[in-house]
Amino acid sequence: MTRLIFLGAPGAGKGTQAQILARSCGIAHISTGDILRAEVKAQTDLGVKAKSFMDKGELVPDSLLLDMIRGRLNQDDASTGWILDGFPRNVAQAEFLDRLLADIGQSYELAIDLSVPQSVLVTRLLDRAKIQNRPDDTEDVIRRRLVVYDEQTAPLIDFYQRKGVLRSIDGDRDLAAVTSELEALVK
Repeated sequence: MTRLIFLGAPGAGKGTQAQILARSCGIAHISTGDILRAEVKAQTDLGVKAKSFMDKGELVPDSLLLDMIRGRLNQDDASTGWILDGFPRNVAQAEFLDRLLADIGQSYELAIDLSVPQSVLVTRLLDRAKIQNRPDDTEDVIRRRLVVYDEQTAPLIDFYQRKGVLRSIDGDRDLAAVTSELEALVK
């Protein structure tokens, strides 16, 4: 059974690689970003609250994410394995995830960090904003998101490294090369 945590700054390719690897392994791809965007589009209570943070390039508060993650990991398609994409985003969430997984009798094998230089990230995110018509991806918001990532999410690399489960992958390569390395890592 494969259970993975994907780390990396916005634009590092987590979502793309997680989708490909999840299909290849026959497991659930759990993207908090996709779930949150769907909630925003549907204008649910969670979506309205989350949108106010997302529009400023801030992380959605833990209180809005934790119940969503608990519910998602208990869905049938996640019983055979999963890739978490976009969660955890800080050490407190990682500690919550460890407790949650212990409670539901699950664990993860690896935390995979997709490493990409900041200049490449900005270019990728601006291109994605145009292609996908994502109004939350303006240059100011992108730069703010990268600062927030460095402040709040980057410490996860140390957290998982200390646990001995971190693997870093160079995400600044051809899509197929990154995919090939990820598939070799989990097989």
